[in-house]
Amino acid sequence: MLAEKQKIAEILHSYQTATNTADADLAASLYKEDAILIPANFPHATGKAAIHNFYSYAFSMLQLTLKFDIDMDQIVVDGNSAYATTTSTGTRVIRESGAVVPEINRELWIFEKIGADWRIARYMFNIPPTAEN
Repeated sequence: MLAEKQKIAEILHSYQTATNTADADLAASLYKEDAILIPANFPHATGKAAIHNFYSYAFSMLQLTLKFDIDMDQIVVDGNSAYATTTSTGTRVIRESGAVVPEINRELWIFEKIGADWRIARYMFNIPPTAEN
């Protein structure tokens, strides 16, 4: 079970890299084909193409520098399904104005194992009411 949790943690670390390097290709590659992304303050994105479009748009508007808090105890694996909860903190730079804003998120991840690989099946994040928007 620990090995499966570590594989999922690797996906979360890759997602952090994609976010911090504004790499929409890498971000989308972590999802399964029919995945659903549920971002705060935006409509759902369903399917890899729509998810890629969301990240391309978001990364064109924002530069994120985030650190994800990944607690192995918060990764739960049950057969070919798993879920995890994380938090992330850092900053976002609004590219148009150059304004730097604190970024705080809470995340819920649902994963499915396809063959030997884990992929994000559902991802939802929100911004706690105490965070500056």
